Amino acid sequence: MKKTIFLGMFLLSGITSALKAEIQLPPFFANDMVIQRETTTKIWGKAEAQKKVNLVTSWNLKRYTTTSDVDGNWELSINTPKAGGPYTIVISDGKPMTINNVMSGDVWLCSGQSNMEMTMKGYTSQPVEGSTMDIIRSENKKIRLFTVKKNHSLTPLNTVTGRWEEAMPVSVGNFSATGYYFGRLLNEILDIPIGLINSSWGGSKIESWMNSEMLTEFPGTALPVESENVKSPNKLPLYLYQAMIHPLTGMAIRGVIWYQGESNVNNANEYAELFGAMVNGWRKTWNQPDMPFFFCQIAPYRYREDEQSAYLREAQLKASQTVENTGMAVLMDIGEFPTIHPAKKREAGERLALLALANHYNFAGITGDSPVYKSIEIKDNTVTVHFDNAPRGVCSKDFVSHLFTIAGEDKVFYPAKARISGSRVIVSSEQVTNPVAVRYAFENFVVGDLFGIDGLPVSSFRSDNW
Repeated sequence: MKKTIFLGMFLLSGITSALKAEIQLPPFFANDMVIQRETTTKIWGKAEAQKKVNLVTSWNLKRYTTTSDVDGNWELSINTPKAGGPYTIVISDGKPMTINNVMSGDVWLCSGQSNMEMTMKGYTSQPVEGSTMDIIRSENKKIRLFTVKKNHSLTPLNTVTGRWEEAMPVSVGNFSATGYYFGRLLNEILDIPIGLINSSWGGSKIESWMNSEMLTEFPGTALPVESENVKSPNKLPLYLYQAMIHPLTGMAIRGVIWYQGESNVNNANEYAELFGAMVNGWRKTWNQPDMPFFFCQIAPYRYREDEQSAYLREAQLKASQTVENTGMAVLMDIGEFPTIHPAKKREAGERLALLALANHYNFAGITGDSPVYKSIEIKDNTVTVHFDNAPRGVCSKDFVSHLFTIAGEDKVFYPAKARISGSRVIVSSEQVTNPVAVRYAFENFVVGDLFGIDGLPVSSFRSDNW
């Protein structure tokens, strides 16, 4: 009872003194925030120089104390509760301030380029399918959204611009569609608060989201030097990481979802290695070595003839198989010929959520992984393609696929007949009597027609390395 009275007086003091408070916090430590549940996370800020700083959390009435340095900087590590809320956090250096309406749940970082940035409202003349009704129904106090304002820097920054908002039509309409659909399904199934931080920039290359340490293995990547006229920071190494990721790395998060790659089709040959270096680099800076990282394979699109996106999709498939604790949402069936921004963002977000539910939350009875090419078996003029992760087989309309090609030793590919039999596809062509290689949907734009029994599409693939 005494603790309750004390907290009430402390909170009241924080509310009445908020306007006078000297404490300054990054905007992601603010009203309506989600704090990562059941862990130890850092909270930091500024106060008067060399001042004692107290922090009290309402979920356990625990007091944490430190002293700010000569520049007023301070940092505390606090223990967080099980999912729930709302809670309050009171911080004082003699002049208290209160963070209100704090939920404890799972925080996911949403990052990448324009297909992650694309809001529920869509782009000009490019809608998000079904978003109008989803926006209308979006009010939910257990989903909180934070969009990092675009910024760039060659040196690491300490903060970002943005604010937490509860999910409601106005906030959801302006938030990442892929991110929202991901978080909405997690909230629905897990019934816990979900915090989503969107830090993305259209047209950005993966190198922009990496720092110099992550890029040391890539001597061909020229690191920029300081310049006052940076015209395309989203195309240059370091700039976006330093300004839009580095400031977040002290706070605990559950994991990352990623939708990027369209701007790297011209260096697909090194994308898998770049991706692995970025993922492991982010895990290191967050000090979360097993942090889950789920990503979208880029959807088919009408790229230029000299931009063969099938090789980028192949690199992403390789990354999903070689970088631990990652998963890839295949989008072969949702691409659109005239736009690089598919309208079916619900499929992208929910497939990412399926990966998280199945592979991270260990939700029983579901899978989030598509069937994946395993090997081929050649007999006479027929190639039999085998798949992993297809316990009930693969499927297509009328039990045939129209997207397979086959080649002999001359390396010339011809359209092939492809008949489905369980977890195998039997491929042949009258034009190839001695086949040595097979490919599926290995071009810029196709509408995938091969799926797992659960409806998840199969990635484009090839058996050759020509």
